[in-house]
Amino acid sequence: MKEVTNSQKLHGFSKEERLHSKKEIDALFTKGASFYLYPFSVRFLPRESAPSCHQVLISVSKRNFKRAVDRNRIKRLIRESYRLNKQLLSDVDPYLSIAYIYTAKDILTFALIEKKLIASLKRLLSEKEKLV
Repeated sequence: MKEVTNSQKLHGFSKEERLHSKKEIDALFTKGASFYLYPFSVRFLPRESAPSCHQVLISVSKRNFKRAVDRNRIKRLIRESYRLNKQLLSDVDPYLSIAYIYTAKDILTFALIEKKLIASLKRLLSEKEKLV
């Protein structure tokens, strides 16, 4: 049996970290705060249920990207960027539900997506302090 180390958990993206509860998603979009930082529209809300970690939802518009392979590629890039940089949120006390909505009209490079995602995580920390 394969043993999991701490670094693998730190840089993993488990099922627990994915926002899939319809109730939580509805609450996020009705009660949550938001900001825009190209190419993302970011919505966030402190978690109501007994949380164990931050939960993330990643969305790419079918209107802008007709082909599923393009939408899936963008989601993979965003997920990987979040997975590598989620430790920036590790000191936030109430866990958050976060939605990243990709709004650009073309597929950006991984480097640019990662740079913007890091900037959005930092802004999320400052916005969260204002909310609480």
